[in-house]
Amino acid sequence: MRNVTSDTITEAFLKTFGSETNPRLAFIMERFAHHLHAFARETNLTHEEWMRGIQFLEATGAISDDKRHEFVLLSDIFGLSALVDMLHSPEDGTSSSVLGPFHQENAPPLAVGGDLKKDNPGDVVLVEGIVKSVDGTPLGGAKIDIWQTATNGLYAAQDEAMAPFEFHATMVTGEDGRYAFTTVRPAPYTVPTDGPVGELLEATGRHPWRPSHLHFIVAANGHRRLVTEVFPRDDAYLDEDAVFGVRDDLIMEYVPQPPGTFPAGLELSGKVDGPWWKVSFDLVLCALKTAAPEKTLENCNAD
Repeated sequence: MRNVTSDTITEAFLKTFGSETNPRLAFIMERFAHHLHAFARETNLTHEEWMRGIQFLEATGAISDDKRHEFVLLSDIFGLSALVDMLHSPEDGTSSSVLGPFHQENAPPLAVGGDLKKDNPGDVVLVEGIVKSVDGTPLGGAKIDIWQTATNGLYAAQDEAMAPFEFHATMVTGEDGRYAFTTVRPAPYTVPTDGPVGELLEATGRHPWRPSHLHFIVAANGHRRLVTEVFPRDDAYLDEDAVFGVRDDLIMEYVPQPPGTFPAGLELSGKVDGPWWKVSFDLVLCALKTAAPEKTLENCNAD
Protein backbone atom coordinates (compact mmCIF):
# COMPACT_ATOMS: atom_id res chain seq x y z
CA MET A 1 0.00 0.00 0.00
CA ARG A 2 3.07 2.26 -0.27
CA ASN A 3 3.36 5.00 -2.87
CA VAL A 4 -0.39 5.15 -3.56
CA THR A 5 -1.14 7.80 -6.18
CA SER A 6 -4.28 9.45 -7.51
CA ASP A 7 -4.15 6.97 -10.39
CA THR A 8 -3.73 3.84 -8.27
CA ILE A 9 -5.84 4.58 -5.17
CA THR A 10 -8.96 2.93 -6.63
CA GLU A 11 -7.07 -0.30 -7.23
CA ALA A 12 -5.53 -0.07 -3.76
CA PHE A 13 -8.96 0.32 -2.19
CA LEU A 14 -10.33 -2.69 -4.04
CA LYS A 15 -7.53 -4.87 -2.73
CA THR A 16 -8.66 -4.25 0.85
CA PHE A 17 -11.64 -6.59 0.66
CA GLY A 18 -12.51 -9.87 -1.00
CA SER A 19 -15.47 -10.99 -3.07
CA GLU A 20 -15.91 -14.51 -1.70
CA THR A 21 -18.30 -13.74 1.19
CA ASN A 22 -20.76 -11.52 -0.69
CA PRO A 23 -20.10 -11.27 -4.46
CA ARG A 24 -22.97 -8.84 -5.03
CA LEU A 25 -21.68 -6.45 -2.34
CA ALA A 26 -18.18 -6.71 -3.79
CA PHE A 27 -19.51 -5.84 -7.24
CA ILE A 28 -21.47 -2.84 -5.97
CA MET A 29 -18.55 -1.52 -3.91
CA GLU A 30 -16.18 -1.93 -6.85
CA ARG A 31 -18.45 0.08 -9.13
CA PHE A 32 -19.16 2.66 -6.42
CA ALA A 33 -15.49 3.28 -5.72
CA HIS A 34 -14.72 3.39 -9.45
CA HIS A 35 -17.28 6.13 -10.12
CA LEU A 36 -16.69 8.02 -6.85
CA HIS A 37 -12.95 8.29 -7.42
CA ALA A 38 -13.47 9.13 -11.10
CA PHE A 39 -15.84 11.94 -10.03
CA ALA A 40 -13.20 13.42 -7.72
CA ARG A 41 -10.57 13.29 -10.46
CA GLU A 42 -12.84 14.71 -13.17
CA THR A 43 -13.98 17.65 -11.04
CA ASN A 44 -10.58 18.13 -9.32
CA LEU A 45 -12.57 18.19 -6.08
CA THR A 46 -11.13 20.62 -3.52
CA HIS A 47 -10.81 20.14 0.23
CA GLU A 48 -13.44 22.84 0.79
CA GLU A 49 -15.91 21.22 -1.61
CA TRP A 50 -15.32 17.78 -0.14
CA MET A 51 -15.89 19.09 3.39
CA ARG A 52 -19.05 20.93 2.29
CA GLY A 53 -20.34 17.63 0.91
CA ILE A 54 -19.61 15.91 4.22
CA GLN A 55 -21.44 18.66 6.09
CA PHE A 56 -24.40 18.30 3.73
CA LEU A 57 -24.64 14.57 4.44
CA GLU A 58 -24.33 15.16 8.18
CA ALA A 59 -27.17 17.70 8.02
CA THR A 60 -29.27 15.23 5.99
CA GLY A 61 -28.84 12.64 8.71
CA ALA A 62 -29.45 15.10 11.54
CA ILE A 63 -32.87 16.20 10.24
CA SER A 64 -34.05 12.63 9.59
CA ASP A 65 -36.17 10.73 12.09
CA ASP A 66 -38.80 7.99 12.15
CA LYS A 67 -41.26 10.23 10.28
CA ARG A 68 -39.00 12.26 8.01
CA HIS A 69 -36.54 10.46 5.76
CA GLU A 70 -34.33 13.14 4.24
CA PHE A 71 -32.01 10.62 2.56
CA VAL A 72 -35.01 9.18 0.71
CA LEU A 73 -35.89 12.70 -0.39
CA LEU A 74 -32.30 13.28 -1.52
CA SER A 75 -32.44 10.10 -3.59
CA ASP A 76 -35.78 11.26 -5.02
CA ILE A 77 -34.65 14.70 -6.19
CA PHE A 78 -31.55 13.21 -7.84
CA GLY A 79 -33.77 10.85 -9.83
CA LEU A 80 -32.06 7.83 -8.28
CA SER A 81 -35.25 6.50 -6.69
CA ALA A 82 -37.05 6.81 -10.03
CA LEU A 83 -34.17 5.18 -11.89
CA VAL A 84 -34.10 2.15 -9.57
CA ASP A 85 -37.88 1.85 -10.00
CA MET A 86 -37.60 1.96 -13.79
CA LEU A 87 -34.76 -0.56 -13.87
CA HIS A 88 -36.87 -3.09 -11.98
CA SER A 89 -40.42 -2.23 -13.00
CA PRO A 90 -41.94 -5.05 -15.13
CA GLU A 91 -43.17 -4.04 -18.54
CA ASP A 92 -46.45 -5.98 -18.26
CA GLY A 93 -47.78 -4.68 -14.93
CA THR A 94 -48.55 -1.33 -13.35
CA SER A 95 -45.39 0.77 -13.26
CA SER A 96 -43.71 1.33 -9.94
CA SER A 97 -42.91 4.83 -8.73
CA VAL A 98 -41.14 6.53 -5.85
CA LEU A 99 -41.99 5.68 -2.24
CA GLY A 100 -41.43 9.20 -0.96
CA PRO A 101 -40.16 10.25 2.48
CA PHE A 102 -43.47 10.25 4.40
CA HIS A 103 -44.76 6.70 4.24
CA GLN A 104 -45.70 5.39 7.70
CA GLU A 105 -45.62 1.74 8.66
CA ASN A 106 -48.49 0.05 10.51
CA ALA A 107 -51.28 2.30 9.28
CA PRO A 108 -54.71 1.32 10.68
CA PRO A 109 -56.95 -1.07 8.73
CA LEU A 110 -59.80 0.26 6.61
CA ALA A 111 -62.58 -1.94 5.22
CA VAL A 112 -63.24 -1.94 1.47
CA GLY A 113 -65.53 1.03 0.93
CA GLY A 114 -64.28 2.80 4.05
CA ASP A 115 -63.80 6.53 4.47
CA LEU A 116 -60.57 8.51 4.82
CA LYS A 117 -62.14 11.93 4.38
CA LYS A 118 -63.84 12.11 7.77
CA ASP A 119 -64.34 15.76 8.74
CA ASN A 120 -61.50 17.06 6.59
CA PRO A 121 -62.32 19.83 4.11
CA GLY A 122 -62.65 19.05 0.41
CA ASP A 123 -65.05 17.41 -2.01
CA VAL A 124 -65.78 13.71 -1.63
CA VAL A 125 -63.71 11.53 -3.94
CA LEU A 126 -64.42 7.84 -4.44
CA VAL A 127 -61.31 5.89 -5.47
CA GLU A 128 -61.87 2.33 -6.61
CA GLY A 129 -60.47 -0.38 -8.80
CA ILE A 130 -59.44 -4.01 -9.04
CA VAL A 131 -56.15 -5.53 -7.91
CA LYS A 132 -55.43 -8.18 -10.52
CA SER A 133 -52.73 -10.22 -12.16
CA VAL A 134 -51.41 -9.55 -15.65
CA ASP A 135 -53.85 -12.10 -17.11
CA GLY A 136 -56.79 -10.23 -15.55
CA THR A 137 -57.43 -12.58 -12.63
CA PRO A 138 -58.69 -10.61 -9.60
CA LEU A 139 -56.40 -11.01 -6.59
CA GLY A 140 -58.40 -11.55 -3.43
CA GLY A 141 -56.61 -11.06 -0.14
CA ALA A 142 -54.22 -8.49 -1.57
CA LYS A 143 -52.99 -5.99 1.02
CA ILE A 144 -52.97 -2.34 -0.03
CA ASP A 145 -51.16 0.40 1.87
CA ILE A 146 -52.77 3.77 1.02
CA TRP A 147 -51.59 7.27 1.89
CA GLN A 148 -51.82 10.83 0.65
CA THR A 149 -51.71 14.49 1.68
CA ALA A 150 -54.64 16.55 2.84
CA THR A 151 -55.95 19.42 0.72
CA ASN A 152 -53.28 21.67 2.26
CA GLY A 153 -50.55 19.60 0.62
CA LEU A 154 -49.22 18.20 3.91
CA TYR A 155 -48.87 14.62 5.11
CA ALA A 156 -49.87 13.66 8.63
CA ALA A 157 -46.21 13.51 9.68
CA GLN A 158 -45.79 17.16 8.65
CA ASP A 159 -48.92 18.68 10.16
CA GLU A 160 -49.29 18.70 13.95
CA ALA A 161 -52.99 19.53 13.57
CA MET A 162 -53.61 16.16 11.91
CA ALA A 163 -53.94 12.80 13.64
CA PRO A 164 -50.80 10.62 13.33
CA PHE A 165 -52.29 8.38 10.62
CA GLU A 166 -54.65 10.85 8.95
CA PHE A 167 -55.09 9.84 5.29
CA HIS A 168 -53.10 6.63 5.90
CA ALA A 169 -54.70 3.18 5.87
CA THR A 170 -54.28 -0.46 4.95
CA MET A 171 -56.93 -2.42 3.09
CA VAL A 172 -57.39 -6.09 2.14
CA THR A 173 -59.28 -6.91 -1.03
CA GLY A 174 -62.16 -9.37 -1.09
CA GLU A 175 -62.39 -12.35 -3.42
CA ASP A 176 -63.29 -10.01 -6.28
CA GLY A 177 -59.99 -8.13 -5.87
CA ARG A 178 -61.84 -4.84 -5.44
CA TYR A 179 -60.60 -1.94 -3.38
CA ALA A 180 -62.56 1.24 -2.70
CA PHE A 181 -62.34 4.18 -0.33
CA THR A 182 -63.55 7.74 -0.06
CA THR A 183 -61.17 10.61 0.47
CA VAL A 184 -60.40 14.15 -0.71
CA ARG A 185 -58.37 15.26 -3.68
CA PRO A 186 -54.79 15.90 -2.51
CA ALA A 187 -53.17 19.13 -3.66
CA PRO A 188 -49.91 19.63 -5.55
CA TYR A 189 -47.21 20.36 -3.02
CA THR A 190 -43.56 21.18 -2.60
CA VAL A 191 -41.15 18.63 -1.23
CA PRO A 192 -39.79 19.79 2.14
CA THR A 193 -37.50 22.76 1.59
CA ASP A 194 -36.62 23.51 5.23
CA GLY A 195 -33.65 21.13 5.23
CA PRO A 196 -30.48 20.41 3.28
CA VAL A 197 -32.36 19.04 0.26
CA GLY A 198 -34.30 22.29 0.00
CA GLU A 199 -31.05 24.25 0.15
CA LEU A 200 -29.66 22.12 -2.67
CA LEU A 201 -32.72 22.69 -4.85
CA GLU A 202 -32.48 26.44 -4.35
CA ALA A 203 -28.74 26.48 -5.02
CA THR A 204 -29.23 24.64 -8.31
CA GLY A 205 -32.21 26.73 -9.45
CA ARG A 206 -34.75 23.90 -9.30
CA HIS A 207 -38.37 24.17 -8.19
CA PRO A 208 -39.59 21.79 -5.45
CA TRP A 209 -43.12 21.06 -6.77
CA ARG A 210 -44.77 17.68 -7.17
CA PRO A 211 -48.08 17.00 -8.93
CA SER A 212 -50.84 15.77 -6.64
CA HIS A 213 -50.99 12.01 -6.27
CA LEU A 214 -52.27 8.99 -4.35
CA HIS A 215 -49.74 6.49 -2.97
CA PHE A 216 -50.15 2.71 -3.02
CA ILE A 217 -48.12 -0.28 -1.89
CA VAL A 218 -49.75 -3.52 -3.01
CA ALA A 219 -48.77 -7.05 -1.98
CA ALA A 220 -50.38 -10.36 -2.98
CA ASN A 221 -49.23 -13.96 -2.64
CA GLY A 222 -47.20 -15.17 -5.61
CA HIS A 223 -46.83 -11.67 -7.05
CA ARG A 224 -44.27 -8.90 -7.03
CA ARG A 225 -44.83 -6.20 -4.45
CA LEU A 226 -45.80 -2.93 -6.11
CA VAL A 227 -44.87 0.53 -4.82
CA THR A 228 -46.51 3.21 -6.92
CA GLU A 229 -48.49 6.46 -7.07
CA VAL A 230 -51.13 7.77 -9.48
CA PHE A 231 -51.48 11.29 -10.85
CA PRO A 232 -54.40 13.32 -12.28
CA ARG A 233 -54.22 14.15 -15.96
CA ASP A 234 -55.04 17.83 -15.39
CA ASP A 235 -52.29 18.59 -12.85
CA ALA A 236 -50.11 21.59 -13.73
CA TYR A 237 -46.94 19.83 -12.58
CA LEU A 238 -47.49 16.54 -14.38
CA ASP A 239 -44.51 17.19 -16.68
CA GLU A 240 -42.38 18.90 -14.02
CA ASP A 241 -42.32 16.47 -11.10
CA ALA A 242 -39.39 17.38 -8.85
CA VAL A 243 -38.74 13.71 -8.10
CA PHE A 244 -39.40 12.28 -11.60
CA GLY A 245 -42.16 9.90 -10.48
CA VAL A 246 -44.73 10.27 -13.30
CA ARG A 247 -45.25 7.43 -15.81
CA ASP A 248 -47.77 7.31 -18.66
CA ASP A 249 -49.69 4.37 -17.19
CA LEU A 250 -49.97 6.05 -13.78
CA ILE A 251 -52.13 8.90 -15.03
CA MET A 252 -55.80 8.88 -14.01
CA GLU A 253 -58.75 11.27 -14.08
CA TYR A 254 -61.06 12.77 -11.50
CA VAL A 255 -64.45 12.33 -13.13
CA PRO A 256 -67.21 14.66 -11.82
CA GLN A 257 -70.44 13.00 -10.69
CA PRO A 258 -73.84 14.72 -10.27
CA PRO A 259 -75.71 15.01 -6.95
CA GLY A 260 -77.83 12.05 -5.92
CA THR A 261 -75.67 9.43 -7.66
CA PHE A 262 -73.38 8.30 -4.88
CA PRO A 263 -73.45 4.46 -4.86
CA ALA A 264 -74.59 2.12 -2.13
CA GLY A 265 -72.37 -0.22 -0.16
CA LEU A 266 -69.85 2.37 1.05
CA GLU A 267 -69.30 3.96 4.44
CA LEU A 268 -70.54 7.32 3.15
CA SER A 269 -73.55 5.91 1.29
CA GLY A 270 -76.63 8.00 2.05
CA LYS A 271 -74.48 10.83 3.40
CA VAL A 272 -73.30 12.48 0.15
CA ASP A 273 -75.96 14.85 -1.16
CA GLY A 274 -73.93 17.10 -3.43
CA PRO A 275 -71.64 16.50 -6.40
CA TRP A 276 -68.68 14.19 -5.94
CA TRP A 277 -65.74 12.83 -7.91
CA LYS A 278 -64.74 9.35 -9.00
CA VAL A 279 -61.35 7.82 -9.74
CA SER A 280 -61.15 4.37 -11.32
CA PHE A 281 -57.71 2.77 -11.40
CA ASP A 282 -56.82 -0.92 -11.56
CA LEU A 283 -53.56 -2.12 -10.00
CA VAL A 284 -51.90 -4.89 -12.02
CA LEU A 285 -49.32 -7.11 -10.33
CA CYS A 286 -46.77 -9.35 -12.02
CA ALA A 287 -46.20 -12.92 -10.94
CA LEU A 288 -42.97 -13.70 -9.13
CA LYS A 289 -40.23 -15.11 -11.29
CA THR A 290 -36.93 -16.80 -10.58
CA ALA A 291 -34.32 -14.15 -9.90
CA ALA A 292 -31.71 -13.58 -12.59
CA PRO A 293 -28.06 -14.42 -11.72
CA GLU A 294 -26.38 -11.67 -9.80
CA LYS A 295 -23.53 -9.74 -11.34
CA THR A 296 -20.14 -10.34 -9.77
CA LEU A 297 -16.65 -8.94 -10.25
CA GLU A 298 -15.89 -11.91 -12.45
CA ASN A 299 -18.78 -11.59 -14.92
CA CYS A 300 -19.32 -7.85 -15.17
CA ASN A 301 -17.85 -5.55 -17.77
CA ALA A 302 -15.92 -2.56 -16.50
CA ASP A 303 -16.93 0.85 -17.78
